Amino acid sequence: MGEFKEKKATCGTVCLKYLLFTYNCCFWLAGLAVMAVGIWTLALKSDYISLLASSTYLATAYILVVAGVVVMVTGVLGCCATFKERRNLLRLYFILLLLIFLLEIIAGVLAYVYYQQLNTELKENLKDTMIKQYHQPGHESVTSAVDKLQQEFHCCGSNNSQDWRDSEWIRSGEAGGRVVPDSCCKTVVPGCGQRDHASNIYKVEGGCITKLETFIQEHLRVIGAVGIGIACVQVFGMIFTCCLYRSLKLEHY
Repeated sequence: MGEFKEKKATCGTVCLKYLLFTYNCCFWLAGLAVMAVGIWTLALKSDYISLLASSTYLATAYILVVAGVVVMVTGVLGCCATFKERRNLLRLYFILLLLIFLLEIIAGVLAYVYYQQLNTELKENLKDTMIKQYHQPGHESVTSAVDKLQQEFHCCGSNNSQDWRDSEWIRSGEAGGRVVPDSCCKTVVPGCGQRDHASNIYKVEGGCITKLETFIQEHLRVIGAVGIGIACVQVFGMIFTCCLYRSLKLEHY
């Protein structure tokens, strides 16, 4: 009877080992995906960060990159802990899973909170940033971001093209007779911003604030969904780890 119980426990342990190993392979790939989303956000979607007053959007992307790296390392550790049946490694693996779980929950919550605050922040700050920092010394990143924003989204000014009348650059005389930046033009050529007719600039298409808000909200949804989604998957990993740890502990005794 004792032999039967021992064999049964061993079979259960083997099943848990292979289940946890399969989970870790998927988990490693998930970590790669999380890191890729974070890098994608930082490398390709961060052009407009200089236009935002808050650093929350940037923070969520960095958290995802860090979490992705830790997930990949943890996945390898989990495989080693599983097949070597080392309870101390399983404890470390569980702690890392819990840490990653918290990181990704934080990233998801930050993305959600910032998603709710984005409209207010843009309304309060975008116009001031554009008219006070565009083409000003030390604010080259803002100038580049504004030019790209207006060209990519076919817009002019924060609310409309009239916003540029308050621009320090336009009013300083350094604008060379321009009434709007050249990036407001439908066809950009040097000096085209001297004429603000609707046939020449993005005048009737509206301002950039709504389009920038939509753009950032779409990416916040991706960041939040990835963070919360992977965190939920990790709950299963922690359950499998606890079961295997308990099974190994019972076999040891």
